[in-house]
Amino acid sequence: MPALDGMDVFYVSLDKSLAADVPGHDFYTIRDVSRRDRFGFIIVAFQLLKILFKERPKLVITTGSAPALIALLLSKYLFGSKTIWIDSIANAEKLSSSGKKAGKIADLWLTQWPQLSGPGGPQHWGAVL
Repeated sequence: MPALDGMDVFYVSLDKSLAADVPGHDFYTIRDVSRRDRFGFIIVAFQLLKILFKERPKLVITTGSAPALIALLLSKYLFGSKTIWIDSIANAEKLSSSGKKAGKIADLWLTQWPQLSGPGGPQHWGAVL
């Protein structure tokens, strides 16, 4: 968070209890969705559109998930936001399916695991978390 000091920052999460970790910032909760829940994708897209139209971000940074991939797409193509995808720390052996798709969209594609980086794949800049 210190890297974001002085910037107008808001947070979006699947877990409303995390709002306590970012006092003084706008915080939004959206529904979780998986690739098996097509109706859920529509709901999440509308939730995100409401947030994005209000906030109009210049930069979107995410640690990844299916809802985050939707946010990346909407923010990049509707608002011209710069985007950074950091594949989830949980994916140590292979990239997440959302992470693989994000690599084609994100302006900067990162992994937290050096063994998953390489030509045509995400970059590894060291430990993020």
